[in-house]
Amino acid sequence: MAWIYLIVAGLFEIGWPLGLKFSQTTAHKTAWMLFAVLSMSASGLFLWLAQKSIPMGTAYAVWTGIGAVGAFTFGIVLFKDPVNLFRFLSFTFIVIGIIGLKLSHP
Repeated sequence: MAWIYLIVAGLFEIGWPLGLKFSQTTAHKTAWMLFAVLSMSASGLFLWLAQKSIPMGTAYAVWTGIGAVGAFTFGIVLFKDPVNLFRFLSFTFIVIGIIGLKLSHP
C-alpha cells in the first residue's frame, strides 16, 4: 500500500507546478492557485503515509522524480517547453533512477 501512496503523492506533486503555471496563463488565477495549494497539501499527506514503510531517501527521490517527469511532460505538451536531445536524455535518467529505486527496495 505504501507504494500506492507514494505514486499518488507523486501525481499530486505534478499538480502544484501545473496549477502555478495555469494561474499565470489563464484568467482563473485564484482557482489555479487554490488547486496548487491543495495539490501541495495532498502530496505531502500521501508522502507522509508512504514514508511509514518506505525509507525516507527512497520515498523522497521517487516522489520528486514523479513530479519532475510529470512537470517535464506537461510542460512540453501544454506549454510548448523546448525539447532537445540533452533534455530528453536527462529526463530518461530520472525515469531510470525512479525504476532503480523501486527495484532496489525489498
